[in-house]
Amino acid sequence: MGCDGGTIPKRHELVKGPRKVEKVDKNAELVAQWYYCTLSQEKLSRPIVACELGRLYNKDAIIEFLLDKSSEKAVVEAASHIKSIKNVIELNLADNPAWTGDKGNTKGDKYDDIQSARFICPVVGLEMNGRHRFCFLRNCGCVFSERALKEIKTETCHRESCLFALACLDLMVSIR
Repeated sequence: MGCDGGTIPKRHELVKGPRKVEKVDKNAELVAQWYYCTLSQEKLSRPIVACELGRLYNKDAIIEFLLDKSSEKAVVEAASHIKSIKNVIELNLADNPAWTGDKGNTKGDKYDDIQSARFICPVVGLEMNGRHRFCFLRNCGCVFSERALKEIKTETCHRESCLFALACLDLMVSIR
């Protein structure tokens, strides 16, 4: 089967070309931003907070980060701008009724649909999975999609208990 002296290898069989640069999967990147804490890389769980840059965090991870006074604490770029708990806003997220969660995935043999999101926009009903842009109000933490901003004709927040005005666009932060 070759190498018996009668075969002559071609150049492409001997020389390997330059390595191809691995491309980052867009879906995996979206899942990481919308389903996992930016600081601890754990799944997002309530209470969820966001910073001025629009990054999502678990509140427990932020508190642990702020309380860790050790000198060997690595400066994490994801939270280097957070100096106190006042730099983050707790988000009021609307649950997605169609989301099944991890109920049947105790063994790890269930298919997890990454397009199905845990939270939705309460106004329009868009899933918060990274395909659509979302923003939140700094005053109250109410989260809704940018599409809802265009469709809403009212000047107040969508929640009955929230009395903040939507007219203050400088108080909104886009979630990334």
